[in-house]
Amino acid sequence: MLELKNVNAYYGGIHALKGINIEVKQGEIVTLIGSNGAGKSTTLKTISGQVVPKTGSVLFEGQDITKQPPHITALSGIAHVPEGRRIFSRLTVRENLEMGAFSVKDKNVIKERMERVFHYFPRVKERLDQKGGTMSGGEQQMLAIGRALMSHPHLLMLDEPSMGLAPIVVEQIFDIIKELNKEGMTILLVEQNAYQALQIAHRGYVIQTGEIKMVGEGRVLMNNEIVKEAYLA
Repeated sequence: MLELKNVNAYYGGIHALKGINIEVKQGEIVTLIGSNGAGKSTTLKTISGQVVPKTGSVLFEGQDITKQPPHITALSGIAHVPEGRRIFSRLTVRENLEMGAFSVKDKNVIKERMERVFHYFPRVKERLDQKGGTMSGGEQQMLAIGRALMSHPHLLMLDEPSMGLAPIVVEQIFDIIKELNKEGMTILLVEQNAYQALQIAHRGYVIQTGEIKMVGEGRVLMNNEIVKEAYLA
């Protein structure tokens, strides 16, 4: 479904991604783990079009999307839930969800998609007329994922969904990620909580200073001594 080929990306003079190669197959949960500044978020931004690589290519469902604008990439079937959630704090929960379906004109389709979001996140339904910025961190994360689902994506990219959340909320979020995947959603997950991520991932990539250092099945990486020492200790 998704393939990054020898991607090199820069922030000014900083070489952020150094020839990385990543593959995500349809129906997989693939996780990208690494320390702060390793290039995890930059990888997702490169896929969604927020960062344009200097060299290399990004292929999605057989199409080259390397230099595609972010809004076109979103229409192509990729939904990106950014680090820090980035909901529209002054808009209501309902308005945030509607923003996720910005390209849909049929009100019945919007309603159906909203009901699907409520299936996963009943709490979001309870907060429909509340301003997004007044919700708890966990509720905002649920809203951010729900907003992404409103675009009916083929690929869901999640950047640090557990960040700053209580352990019980983290468990809820990861249960929903597993449920989405069981229903056919392909997921690319960036997560500093390597233990949680590798538990649910079919495959994982370890990235250090912009380079892919290791790749393997989630369970295999969990039992790798180098991964244990660096990320699971």
